[in-house]
Amino acid sequence: MNEELFLDVHEKPKSYIGWMFMSLQHVFAMFGATVLVPIITGLPVGVTLVASGVGTLIYIAFTKAKSPVFLGSSFAFIIAIQSVTVANPDGSLDFSAAYFGLMTVGIVYVIVGIIITFVGSNWLKKLLPPVVIGPMIIIIGLVLAPLAIKNAGLVGGSDLITPLIALITFTTVVVVSIYAKGLLKIIPFLIAIVVGYLTAIAFGIIDVIEIFEGVKIFAVPDFTFVGTYKMNLTAVVIFAPIAFVTIAEHIGNHTVLGEVIGKDLLKDPGLDKTLFGDGVATFVSAAIGGPANTTYGENTGIVAMTKNASVWVTGLAAVFAIILGFFNVIQVFILSIPPGVLGGMTIVLYGLIAGNGVKVLVKEKVNLSNMKNLVIVGAMLVIGLGGATINLSSTVSLSGMSLAALIGIILNLVLNPEKKTKEKSD
Repeated sequence: MNEELFLDVHEKPKSYIGWMFMSLQHVFAMFGATVLVPIITGLPVGVTLVASGVGTLIYIAFTKAKSPVFLGSSFAFIIAIQSVTVANPDGSLDFSAAYFGLMTVGIVYVIVGIIITFVGSNWLKKLLPPVVIGPMIIIIGLVLAPLAIKNAGLVGGSDLITPLIALITFTTVVVVSIYAKGLLKIIPFLIAIVVGYLTAIAFGIIDVIEIFEGVKIFAVPDFTFVGTYKMNLTAVVIFAPIAFVTIAEHIGNHTVLGEVIGKDLLKDPGLDKTLFGDGVATFVSAAIGGPANTTYGENTGIVAMTKNASVWVTGLAAVFAIILGFFNVIQVFILSIPPGVLGGMTIVLYGLIAGNGVKVLVKEKVNLSNMKNLVIVGAMLVIGLGGATINLSSTVSLSGMSLAALIGIILNLVLNPEKKTKEKSD
């Protein structure tokens, strides 16, 4: 047992009331970021919450309750989801291709896990060194920048109210992230949503009575089950390469969590088992109409802050997330959030994603004075941000993030054939 922990991974809280509040902390930590994905993409909010809870329980089962991870919505696939979503004549959105692509991601996780079971994980380091992972993450963030600017009303010809709401929301995220203490520091986006929403009400942008009039408190989420849509090969080509970015993220998050709780989670339960859990969770999420799942740093922050690593606590938090998915009033509130609030939050969010890509390059000391590395990074950024597309057939194309990832992997293997892990400066 780790003496520094309040509750170790296998320990169950003695007080049921205390257990409930410990779990609610995790729900608050994950909520703002988890619902932000359906807010941006248009995916059903209720299904997303249910999928997050179900996915966490699946992960716990595959890891034999040895890792206190909570799974929430992944931001890495936002642009991919948007690129294959089709608008129907009645104004509704068709996510069929996105669901098929996301199920593919889950399958990729499982396949990688199986390979690791038999041959280890060293091949992953060669395939995905920091010189490739860094630009991939930068592209994920920056390719979404125009959407954030549009929502914030900064495209010209807009009134001043929307940019002002965006500014207040942006400032809230920044101030809370930097200066808040304790639990508040873990939920900056949730606080920003509330502040931005209240600001919109004050400016008359939102009529609360009109929005919530006649709304049912409870409702069954708008599930879309596998089998109701066709195979889409373009979605496979688009989504599969991004899975390797989130696998790298998966490894990083488990490494950090392992340091917090004093256990090597990549050895026990093992990287293969954690990938199985994450992959099956993502497959199931897409199979019921939700986004990809990923390990949440926000909840790792809760574990670090409270020294509470109990899987019993994260498990109950998962149950709470499932229950929240049936609260229709929450979904109505989320869908009524105005663009200015979204713009203020996503300027920070997308910037942070891109900044984390730069952080990978800096932390791993990737030598950008080496022309080979500079070519890899530069080519990936231009291809990923420039809208490059290659039509493989009349129905299948490779573009954007996926094309950049493939080019980066190939260039690294060709230009750095002798490198086992990563190119570092002296």
